[in-house]
Amino acid sequence: MKMLILIMSFIMSPIQEEAVKDIGTALKAGSSKELIKFCNQTVEIKINGESSNYSKAQAEVVLRDFFSKNPPTNFTYIHQGASQGLKYTIGRYTHDNGAYRVVMFIKKIDDKYLIDTLNFSQE
Repeated sequence: MKMLILIMSFIMSPIQEEAVKDIGTALKAGSSKELIKFCNQTVEIKINGESSNYSKAQAEVVLRDFFSKNPPTNFTYIHQGASQGLKYTIGRYTHDNGAYRVVMFIKKIDDKYLIDTLNFSQE
Protein backbone atom coordinates (compact mmCIF):
# COMPACT_ATOMS: atom_id res chain seq x y z
CA MET A 1 0.00 0.00 0.00
CA LYS A 2 2.81 2.42 0.87
CA MET A 3 4.45 1.64 -2.46
CA LEU A 4 1.20 2.48 -4.30
CA ILE A 5 0.94 5.84 -2.52
CA LEU A 6 4.56 6.60 -3.32
CA ILE A 7 4.06 5.71 -6.99
CA MET A 8 0.89 7.84 -7.17
CA SER A 9 2.70 10.85 -5.71
CA PHE A 10 5.31 10.62 -8.46
CA ILE A 11 2.61 10.27 -11.12
CA MET A 12 0.70 13.30 -9.84
CA SER A 13 3.75 15.52 -9.52
CA PRO A 14 4.26 16.08 -13.28
CA ILE A 15 0.54 16.87 -13.69
CA GLN A 16 0.76 19.41 -10.88
CA GLU A 17 3.91 20.99 -12.31
CA GLU A 18 2.37 21.18 -15.79
CA ALA A 19 -0.65 23.07 -14.41
CA VAL A 20 1.61 25.53 -12.56
CA LYS A 21 3.65 26.06 -15.73
CA ASP A 22 0.50 26.69 -17.81
CA ILE A 23 -0.85 29.12 -15.20
CA GLY A 24 2.43 31.05 -15.37
CA THR A 25 2.21 31.15 -19.16
CA ALA A 26 -1.34 32.56 -18.98
CA LEU A 27 -0.26 35.23 -16.48
CA LYS A 28 2.75 36.16 -18.59
CA ALA A 29 0.45 36.56 -21.62
CA GLY A 30 -2.20 38.45 -19.65
CA SER A 31 -4.83 36.02 -20.91
CA SER A 32 -7.92 35.87 -18.73
CA LYS A 33 -9.37 33.32 -21.17
CA GLU A 34 -6.47 30.92 -20.61
CA LEU A 35 -6.05 31.62 -16.89
CA ILE A 36 -9.71 30.95 -16.12
CA LYS A 37 -9.29 27.38 -17.41
CA PHE A 38 -7.21 26.74 -14.28
CA CYS A 39 -9.66 28.28 -11.80
CA ASN A 40 -11.98 26.47 -9.42
CA GLN A 41 -15.76 26.93 -9.93
CA THR A 42 -15.57 29.68 -7.29
CA VAL A 43 -12.34 31.60 -6.95
CA GLU A 44 -11.25 34.27 -4.48
CA ILE A 45 -9.52 37.17 -6.20
CA LYS A 46 -7.79 39.83 -4.16
CA ILE A 47 -6.36 42.95 -5.78
CA ASN A 48 -4.51 45.41 -3.55
CA GLY A 49 -6.36 44.24 -0.44
CA GLU A 50 -9.86 44.21 -1.94
CA SER A 51 -11.12 40.65 -1.96
CA SER A 52 -14.20 38.91 -3.28
CA ASN A 53 -15.34 35.43 -4.31
CA TYR A 54 -16.36 35.05 -7.95
CA SER A 55 -17.83 32.42 -10.22
CA LYS A 56 -15.57 31.45 -13.11
CA ALA A 57 -17.51 33.75 -15.48
CA GLN A 58 -17.27 36.71 -13.10
CA ALA A 59 -13.60 35.99 -12.40
CA GLU A 60 -12.80 36.07 -16.10
CA VAL A 61 -14.28 39.59 -16.37
CA VAL A 62 -12.34 40.77 -13.29
CA LEU A 63 -9.10 39.31 -14.63
CA ARG A 64 -9.67 40.71 -18.13
CA ASP A 65 -10.14 44.17 -16.57
CA PHE A 66 -6.99 43.77 -14.45
CA PHE A 67 -4.91 42.67 -17.46
CA SER A 68 -6.25 45.48 -19.66
CA LYS A 69 -5.30 48.08 -17.01
CA ASN A 70 -1.95 46.40 -16.29
CA PRO A 71 -0.73 44.66 -19.47
CA PRO A 72 2.06 42.26 -18.51
CA THR A 73 5.67 42.63 -19.50
CA ASN A 74 6.64 39.46 -17.60
CA PHE A 75 5.68 36.93 -14.96
CA THR A 76 8.07 34.72 -13.01
CA TYR A 77 7.70 32.38 -10.07
CA ILE A 78 9.73 33.28 -6.99
CA HIS A 79 8.74 30.41 -4.69
CA GLN A 80 6.56 27.30 -4.74
CA GLY A 81 5.51 24.83 -2.09
CA ALA A 82 2.92 22.16 -1.33
CA SER A 83 1.15 20.53 1.56
CA GLN A 84 -1.56 17.84 1.54
CA GLY A 85 -3.02 18.50 -1.91
CA LEU A 86 -2.65 22.29 -1.63
CA LYS A 87 0.00 24.00 -3.70
CA TYR A 88 1.00 27.60 -3.17
CA THR A 89 3.05 29.81 -5.42
CA ILE A 90 4.51 33.28 -5.12
CA GLY A 91 5.33 35.13 -8.29
CA ARG A 92 6.13 38.56 -9.67
CA TYR A 93 3.90 40.08 -12.34
CA THR A 94 5.48 43.09 -14.02
CA HIS A 95 3.85 45.74 -16.19
CA ASP A 96 5.01 49.06 -17.65
CA ASN A 97 4.14 51.03 -14.51
CA GLY A 98 5.36 48.65 -11.82
CA ALA A 99 4.90 45.17 -10.44
CA TYR A 100 2.58 42.98 -8.39
CA ARG A 101 3.41 40.14 -6.06
CA VAL A 102 1.10 37.28 -6.99
CA VAL A 103 0.21 34.64 -4.40
CA MET A 104 -1.86 31.66 -5.53
CA PHE A 105 -3.35 28.74 -3.66
CA ILE A 106 -3.97 25.82 -5.97
CA LYS A 107 -6.12 22.90 -4.81
CA LYS A 108 -6.28 19.39 -6.12
CA ILE A 109 -9.89 18.76 -7.08
CA ASP A 110 -10.55 15.28 -8.46
CA ASP A 111 -7.54 14.83 -10.75
CA LYS A 112 -6.98 18.52 -11.58
CA TYR A 113 -5.08 21.32 -9.89
CA LEU A 114 -7.20 24.49 -9.85
CA ILE A 115 -6.63 28.02 -8.55
CA ASP A 116 -8.69 28.58 -5.41
CA THR A 117 -7.21 31.95 -4.39
CA LEU A 118 -5.40 34.55 -6.51
CA ASN A 119 -3.91 37.57 -4.75
CA PHE A 120 -2.30 40.55 -6.55
CA SER A 121 -0.47 42.97 -4.23
CA GLN A 122 1.20 46.02 -5.72
CA GLU A 123 4.90 46.24 -4.87
